[in-house]
Amino acid sequence: MSMNIAIDGPAGAGKSTIAKRLAKQLGFIYIDTGAMYRAMGYYFAVKKGIDINSEAEVAAACPEVEVTIAYENGEQQVYVNGENLSGVIRTEQAGTMASTVSVYPVVRAKLVESQHKLAENADVIMDGRDIGTVVLPNAQVKIYLTASSATRAKRRYDELKAKGVECSIEEIEKDIIERDYRDMNRETSPLKQAEDAVLVDTSDLDIDEVVEVIFKIYESKKGK
Repeated sequence: MSMNIAIDGPAGAGKSTIAKRLAKQLGFIYIDTGAMYRAMGYYFAVKKGIDINSEAEVAAACPEVEVTIAYENGEQQVYVNGENLSGVIRTEQAGTMASTVSVYPVVRAKLVESQHKLAENADVIMDGRDIGTVVLPNAQVKIYLTASSATRAKRRYDELKAKGVECSIEEIEKDIIERDYRDMNRETSPLKQAEDAVLVDTSDLDIDEVVEVIFKIYESKKGK
């Protein structure tokens, strides 16, 4: 039986960074579900020119879209209809596109089906907004990772500045708060802590400390 670890939480909590570290440490496959939503939103808005605020337009285009994940040189790559979009989906704009299309049931149903298949036959760590509640409800380990909006904004600001991107920390925090609201209040699969998830607040912890906390949780659950 495969071992599944589900990590949920709001934007900027450090889910992807932590999940990647843990996957490497445990020898698990890391699946970034947020990247799948980013790729889908980007594909619709940029590649197809669809109005992603129109659920009808997105629903009509959904059947012709195939999102797949591959590992190349140890790095996850996200393909949409055979095109690698990994290099263009890490912008704030792509994050907003993801948040916009992820509220549509047709989009979630399509990607959740793909995510189920990925986790069935492999030991995986999957992070997102509804992994422990919807995608992997039977995951042996569930974590809800969070941090204050100010902490998350500062992390994102530092990350962008390191890449030479001009940005405003106030605008980043405003965007994070708006995304939290959308994610927590959408009708389909809202962001929330699963009843059996362990809450981990990363506001005052560095990456190594968070990884250690979750590793200990994993060790305590592994033999059960």
